[in-house]
Amino acid sequence: MTLGPAGAISSTLDGPDGPLEFVTTGSGLPATVFAHGLAGSIRTTRPFGSGVGGSRTFLHFRGHGGSAAVAPWTYAALAEDLKAVADHVGATQALGVSMGAGALCSLLARTPGRFERLVFVMPAVLDQPRTDDGLNRMLEMAQCVENRDVQTLTVLLLEAEPVCVRNQTGVELWCRRQAAAMVGTDVAQALRALSTTVPMKERASLGDVSAPALVIAQEQDPAHPVWVAEQLTASLPEAHLEVMAPGGLMWRHRARMRDLIGGFLSAQPRGQSTRASRSTGGRRD
Repeated sequence: MTLGPAGAISSTLDGPDGPLEFVTTGSGLPATVFAHGLAGSIRTTRPFGSGVGGSRTFLHFRGHGGSAAVAPWTYAALAEDLKAVADHVGATQALGVSMGAGALCSLLARTPGRFERLVFVMPAVLDQPRTDDGLNRMLEMAQCVENRDVQTLTVLLLEAEPVCVRNQTGVELWCRRQAAAMVGTDVAQALRALSTTVPMKERASLGDVSAPALVIAQEQDPAHPVWVAEQLTASLPEAHLEVMAPGGLMWRHRARMRDLIGGFLSAQPRGQSTRASRSTGGRRD
């Protein structure tokens, strides 16, 4: 064990292809596992669990943090990383962000009954590969990571943020710190490989998932189109979609996200409708 993000105790387990780093906070049930996005981390994912009770386990996928940088870079392989950590800690619930949402989809396509509650934050791709500008951005970012070009990578990360928050000091600082953490790492391999792959062959394979699910998207986010979230919601038998207004989920809607995710993952009754709702309020905390 080592000292992990924010002073938490970091542990390591033998994953399917090498060591996997994870951090667990809290205790008891429900036990929720949190899966970060591409080039994300335990630190950047922990805010999504701030309102969730029980035990909260945050993992580093392969090539991130203290986890082994090993091939293959596929959603199926990431799903195995997620499954290994979830099984190790006895997770009953799961939350995936972007790439983590894709890994969760891939896992559910094969084991639909694995979790009792599910949250998908900003899903980016399902069964069709990306062909938009987001693909080119991922390849540019990979080049910057390999070249250790913090300045250009910072600009690319900043351009991915909502226009209305790009000039805020906190946003610029976050992007620079994120770029500094990414350069020279094996994340470049993931950026290249995952830019053309998908979590599953057919999203209809999610039709056997019986767990209540919450899907969260954001308007005007080209890297995570609302239509992908809509397709995911329609594919899950018991899912509810929340579409947030532009501004950054954790910049403008932090308090709303805490209440939304915390309330859902703490709820007892099953049975939310598949009707989508749009949140236009929220505040930046």
